[in-house]
Parts: sequence; structure tokens; C-alpha cells
Amino acid sequence: MPKHWADFQYEIYLSGMTGAVPRLPTDLTRLEELTERRLGPGPFGYVAGSAGDGSTARANRAALARRRIVPRMLRDVHERDLRVEVLGRPLPAPLALAPVGVLSIMHPDAEPAAARAAAAQGVPYILSSASSTPMEQVAEAMGDAERWFQLYWPKDREVARSFLDRARTAGYTALFVTLDTPLLSWRPRDLDQAYLPFLHGVGTANYFSDPAFQAGLAKPVHEDPNAAVMHFVGMFSDPGKSWPDLAFLRENWDGPIVLKGVLHPDDARLAADAGMDGVVVSNHGGRQVAGSVAAADALPRVVEAVGDRLTVLFDSGVRTGDDVFKALALGARAVLLGRPYAYGLGLDGEAGVEHVIRCLLAELDLTLALSGHASPLTPGPWTPTVRSCRAATSVTRSS
Repeated sequence: MPKHWADFQYEIYLSGMTGAVPRLPTDLTRLEELTERRLGPGPFGYVAGSAGDGSTARANRAALARRRIVPRMLRDVHERDLRVEVLGRPLPAPLALAPVGVLSIMHPDAEPAAARAAAAQGVPYILSSASSTPMEQVAEAMGDAERWFQLYWPKDREVARSFLDRARTAGYTALFVTLDTPLLSWRPRDLDQAYLPFLHGVGTANYFSDPAFQAGLAKPVHEDPNAAVMHFVGMFSDPGKSWPDLAFLRENWDGPIVLKGVLHPDDARLAADAGMDGVVVSNHGGRQVAGSVAAADALPRVVEAVGDRLTVLFDSGVRTGDDVFKALALGARAVLLGRPYAYGLGLDGEAGVEHVIRCLLAELDLTLALSGHASPLTPGPWTPTVRSCRAATSVTRSS
């Protein structure tokens, strides 16, 4: 049965009868400011910061704001169903939690708390390679819930192979490979604080617990942690990777593979030609290339190029339910949510992440209904295809 996400608003109103109000704002755009007040400038800046002067992060928000929803009236939206299938897996809504690393800088419960919140709502959790918690512990926290693994593709092939083996054994069913971070970008907010958590051994748990990584150390991690950190830094990413290298991933992972960070339609075509299963249209939330094209501006061209060959997902700039609606209208199959759930974690731990998920999906459910749609996938009677319904009818671009 479909979940009635919009009922969350009545749960809040009914709780108000006893004088209770939500612990966190229901306007998720307010979370960033509250988190800045609570956390130190280093941890907060690492999550909130962007490449250069932040122009790409601002462009992401502006690109979504330029597109306006055109509501339709007198259409039966009494029964709504947000369920979708993504990468062969049934989901209760078109949402997953994006891979966000080093979550222990936001809250001591870190990735397991976010993963439990996602599991409680049936939303997939994508664990970052750069997590503060080994992948096996996060998997244990989730039970049988849907989980996917994100790979920062290291230089050391044996470490990469070991990561994939461990993720498969721990029940991660899809692999997300981040392509847009072969190098760290120029990030003034972090540079001004001289703050990079990896140098303090934060966000290295998957590496330090990995037998292939440990084999490259002269001493165990606990005996020489600085040497372990420098070994990590030397292999974390590889700017020498190219398209033929994808064959290695396909040889060592038998589930769906999704390439994250695709913005050009030709790169999406190359991904399809290489036998990949999906792409995430993303500019890393504005964290990697200052002056990059906004992700929402890139999305329609990628969908047009490969929407019939690959699963197209979207992230970067999503803060609200109507942002999700717009991304779906532009052709995304589902959306990955990043910073807002990290802020929810920082403000209220596991409960904060669950609050963010429920607010976002309640708002999406209501936006969908009030715009005249009962499902994110069902086309209206005026059009034969979902994509033309989404692109041409559901959303317009303001001048």
C-alpha cells in the first residue's frame, strides 16, 4: 500500500493540541542558518561550503527557482501513490539520501543515525566511502533496509576491489561512483579555517578498517596514525582515470552501477555505451567547479540524450518538496537529498534526519496533489509520454 506522506502535517497539527510544536523548522531552508549557530565554523563550513565564491551553489538554487509549476484543476488526486522503481528496487517515494561523508563532524552518532532514519521511512541510504563509520556497522544499523554504496575511486586497485567486495557482502545493492572529485576543489571556506577533517583521521573509517589498505602500511593504524592518514591522502582519488577504466568496475561489481557527477549529455551517452545503469546529474552541490552549469539546467539535456537507456537521477540544490517535483518534471527518476539531512543530523541526530525526510516528502505529496497529479510517474490524458508531460506541462520556466 502507498504511504500517505501528507498525513505528517495533521500529525503536527494534532500534536499542537497539547501545546507541542516541532523541534525543528518545517521550512527546511531554515536549517542551514540554525546549524551555523550550533556548530563550529570548521564542521559547518565543510558541509555548507562550496567551490570558489559559491556561485555554483547559488546557481543550483536559482535554476530550480526559475522553473515554476503550472497547477491543473479538477483532477482526481484523492488517492496518491509516490511509489517508484529505481535500479530495479521498489521505493516508497522518489527519494534517497545522498552520500555525505565525515558525518561525525555533525553529530557523534554519525552515519548510523542517518541510516536508521532512512530505514525507518523506507528511503535508501547511500553510504559515502568517506564515512566516519565502517560500512559493515552502517549496514548492521539498517537491518534489511535498502542501502547503496558510493565509491571515491582510489588509485590502489586492490583497495577499490576490497571496498566492492565488502560492500557486496554487507548487503549494499547498487554502486554509485563519484566522478567529479578526482581532486579537491579550491574551497575558501575550508581553506580560511585550514580545516580538512581527513587529516585528523575523520572520514577514513572504511580505509583504516580495510585489509587491502592496511597491507600498504608499515605499521598498524593505531601505531602510526599519521602514516595511515598520509597513505589515505595519497590514494584517495585518481585524476588519471578515464572511460576505459569503467571496465574494472563492471568486472568487480555485479549489481547496478551509477555514475555521479554527469552534466554533459555526451558523458551520459558514454556512460550508456560503457554498460552503466544510471547517472546522477549533479555538480556535487556546487562543491567542485566554481562557475559550473547548474544541475537543474543540465538535467533536461541529459534526460533527452539517455533517458531511454539509463536511470537518470538528480541532486544539487534540492531543499524543498517543490524542488523534488521540479526535478521529476524535468525527467529525473528520483532525487538524492544531501545537505538538508546533514543539517537535521547536526541539529537533532537521528530524529532530525527523520524529520527532514518526512517534511520533504509531505511537501512533495501535497505539491503533487495541488498541481493536479496523483503520481510522479503517471502521465496525464493530454500526453502519451511521461517525459513530455513532465517537461512541457507540469513545469514552465519563468523569464
